[in-house]
Amino acid sequence: MSYPFKQSEEKWQKIWQEKEVFKALPKQDKPKYYLLEMFPYPSGKIHMGHVRNYTIGDVAARFKMMQGYSVLHPMGFDAFGQPAENAAIKNKSKPDIWTHKCIEWMKTELKKMGFSYDWSREVSTCEADYYKWNQWIFLKMFERGLAYKKASNVNWCPSCETTLANEEVIDEGCWRCHAKVEQKDLEQWFLKITEYKERLLEDLNQLKDWPERVIAMQNNWIGRSQGVEIYFPLDNSDKIIPVFTTRVDTIFGATYIVLAPEHSMVKDLIKGKPGEKESLKFIAKVAKESKVVRGSSDVKKEGVFTGSYAVNPVNKEKIPIWIADYVLMEYGTGAIMAVPTHDQRDFLFAKEHKLTMKVVIQPSLPQAGPPSAEAISYQLSAEELKEAYEGDGVQINSAQFDGLTNEAAKIKIAEWMEKEKIGKIQTHWRLRDWLISRQRYWGTPIPMIYCKKCGIVPVPYEDLPVELPKDAPFTGEGGSPLAKVKEFVHVKCPKCKGAAQRETDTMATFFDSAWYFLRFSSPRENQAPFNQEEAKYWMPVDQYIGGIEHAILHLLYSRFFTKFFKDLGLISFDEPFQRLLTQGMVLKDGEVMSKSRGNIVDPDSIIKNYGADTLRLFILFAAPPETELEWDDRGIEGAHKFLNRVWRIQENLKDKADPALNRAMHKAIKKVSEDFEEFKFNTAIASLMELTNAIYQSGADRKVFKNLILLLAPIAPHFCEELWEALGNKGSIFQAAWPKYDPAFLVEDTVTIVVQVNGKVRFKIDVPADINQDKLKELILSDERLKPWVQDQPIKKFIIVPKKLASMVI
Repeated sequence: MSYPFKQSEEKWQKIWQEKEVFKALPKQDKPKYYLLEMFPYPSGKIHMGHVRNYTIGDVAARFKMMQGYSVLHPMGFDAFGQPAENAAIKNKSKPDIWTHKCIEWMKTELKKMGFSYDWSREVSTCEADYYKWNQWIFLKMFERGLAYKKASNVNWCPSCETTLANEEVIDEGCWRCHAKVEQKDLEQWFLKITEYKERLLEDLNQLKDWPERVIAMQNNWIGRSQGVEIYFPLDNSDKIIPVFTTRVDTIFGATYIVLAPEHSMVKDLIKGKPGEKESLKFIAKVAKESKVVRGSSDVKKEGVFTGSYAVNPVNKEKIPIWIADYVLMEYGTGAIMAVPTHDQRDFLFAKEHKLTMKVVIQPSLPQAGPPSAEAISYQLSAEELKEAYEGDGVQINSAQFDGLTNEAAKIKIAEWMEKEKIGKIQTHWRLRDWLISRQRYWGTPIPMIYCKKCGIVPVPYEDLPVELPKDAPFTGEGGSPLAKVKEFVHVKCPKCKGAAQRETDTMATFFDSAWYFLRFSSPRENQAPFNQEEAKYWMPVDQYIGGIEHAILHLLYSRFFTKFFKDLGLISFDEPFQRLLTQGMVLKDGEVMSKSRGNIVDPDSIIKNYGADTLRLFILFAAPPETELEWDDRGIEGAHKFLNRVWRIQENLKDKADPALNRAMHKAIKKVSEDFEEFKFNTAIASLMELTNAIYQSGADRKVFKNLILLLAPIAPHFCEELWEALGNKGSIFQAAWPKYDPAFLVEDTVTIVVQVNGKVRFKIDVPADINQDKLKELILSDERLKPWVQDQPIKKFIIVPKKLASMVI
């Protein structure tokens, strides 16, 4: 007899929906559990990555429900974005029509997998009742000086024809279409995430249940560094160039300065100089290069001499000022002091352009106490260096600081520079404000109006939402389609009632996803982004699940928004997600599944031939959630066979279990419960397989089988609902209590076998009380202490067997 998966899955999906089994309700008599997977972009088809992510979350949600928690497990769609706009152009459709079709396709596929979502809480970010609150949040930020517009050199995707935040540039290209990113000067809207930099950094310490890798990535992106801002005077001028460095111990070895091509002083420095034309040409060239490439350590660095000089303030030496592509305005002051002997990039650049080098840190011999004269008697010369020496050592060629360790010199030199007013101890940050302007249609309109008389005027709250016009032209050419809709653009100024124009940029879609988890707590709230009481009950999210690719973008922005909401008094917590799991990718033939590689496995085909529960079981058993999963057709077959093996147990049930089977059941309950808590689903399944084997060996006891079904239910929900009903139970298995183990059954009864030779007790062996004859014989024979005495004689001559084992012939 085989499990009829097609009929069963349709049946139970209908029952769950009709009886609202997974509807989330705040219950004060129950602990709450909010489980959330990162919501998908509605592409129209779910892939195996979706299946893995959502199956992991679904098991945890069902497990918690059976443990007695009030569970919130919602689903929605991150529906705005460039792909829908491009698809609409390609298919001669409109983004809203295309997106809503895709949402319906995805919902159908998600429901086929049997996921336990409360669909009554569904949100789609492209709906006006959602993005109205994007605009409300933006206005609140604008009121507090956190949203502002400025001219800036920005990342530009020539394919998407839109700007990108720094975080959206990955491996030189656009995160969305992978086109090579260029630089462009534009007036753009920014969010002042830097206002929250200290809290974003310090509160990482609260995230005890986040992967260390994600914590490290955010830590590095925020990038706090302690150092000194040094003032380099221009030669024959009263102007200075401020330079920030974390290596003030190398200041005496600074032999040139390098500015970013975008630096505000560059044009004055090159003006009228012999190389002015060459410099301007170089600046134009660098403007088209990705900042990622410019900052990469494995790309050759290029630059030009400005024709101007600065003065090193610590030794009064005149040093040349260069422009180079590897210096970025985003970091520090947009200027660096170059120390080629102690920085590899400076070393390579100096070698290329034949610039002066001076050693100021000498490698010292390892020893206790202050460095000896012998340790610094040999001085490394710049001429013999094959690469920069970037390690620790002893100061040389550093005036009064000679002989100090470089770590000690950092402190002494910094204090001296502050005293002499040639520098200042400072903290610098890598984090930059978040660019949110996008020159596209399918996004949230930025609620600002431009009036010649009043300037930039926010849209009044009572006029929200500013809705997207339905009739925007889509050609894929030239800027934002919104700018071409006169009825949208031309409005009256809210202040003076004169003629004015709307902002035609839309918000980056990461704005939408930076707070959606709060909206799920009260998705029909129409007076605020979310109901404060509902958010107080459900938030923060207890378990969040998604890809490592969102470690900086989405997760950082979500943390920023949460802190902003706390400042508004809307919530009382600091962090949105208590526990984070980043699942691995699904591979086939060693590569990530993709259409271009032709290695896609369609979930629909697996569901059709084996059922959703077989796919769920395979996905969970094949690998731990955090690691990559290699697709294996044989694994699907194995999962299907296992379910059918469990299915057949119901044919021969009895009402009495032997002690060994009872013990196996309680061990399984303990192991599976602990593994589920830690998301170790593969080892939990292995335990269920062991219990199934024990049932087949000992006989199918009704109570043991019932507990097997309960333990398997979160993994194979339709399958277990069917068996639960077949056993005569009423209601859903997910309204039943999770089984508990009895610790008494985990302690194995033992008996002692005494071994004696020539009438003397030599040693004793403790064995399980229910050991069988073959195992007992094997155990005794394998004991090295008995072998010298036994040789070829009968074992029973040497052992005293307890009464309960006396019948065994050994």
